[in-house]
Amino acid sequence: MYIGYTVRDTVRVPPADIGGELKGVLLAQARKAYEGALDEDTGVVIAVTGVGNVGDGRIVPGDGAAYYEADISFLAYKPKIGEIVEGEISDVTEFGAFIKTGPLEGLIHVSQIMDDYINYDAKLPGFSGKETAKKLIVKDTVLARIVTVSLKGTISSSKVGLTMRQPGLGKPEWPRIDDKEKARKAPRMERKQGDKKPAKDRGEKQ
Repeated sequence: MYIGYTVRDTVRVPPADIGGELKGVLLAQARKAYEGALDEDTGVVIAVTGVGNVGDGRIVPGDGAAYYEADISFLAYKPKIGEIVEGEISDVTEFGAFIKTGPLEGLIHVSQIMDDYINYDAKLPGFSGKETAKKLIVKDTVLARIVTVSLKGTISSSKVGLTMRQPGLGKPEWPRIDDKEKARKAPRMERKQGDKKPAKDRGEKQ
């Protein structure tokens, strides 16, 4: 989920930038300080979009820089449990597949990839379904649902868990494959049911 925020914060302007167009300088410094930062409440800052009201500057003795209170607007990404995301498979290992979701990389555990017995093929590398012949490889675009989120200080230490074992998720062609598999199995189920004879035809007591 992408969310816009506006906060009041202090921005440091280095001595070399003093005298430049103030809001432009503040915007550049805020981008250096904010973009890529992660906070458990707001998520990952994607971009600083603007600088609003600016207060009077102050000089700190011995520093030489100027400090300004300013309204900083930015866009952040925070994954939400239950949210459906679209992304590209970035890596595949024996224990699951990784997907880029916004600035974060989430894991689809091998048990959450598809409703089928699956095999890992290191040559692809990727997974294939035993009954449905579905395949999942690097660079595939998929839909997945977020099931767990743990934001911890940095992007690299944060974790997002996802599933594709729900209707409509996975690769775009998977729902059509599921429909064909259901249609293929239907006649067998009908034959099994049709093989049952009434008790009187089998010579059993009523």
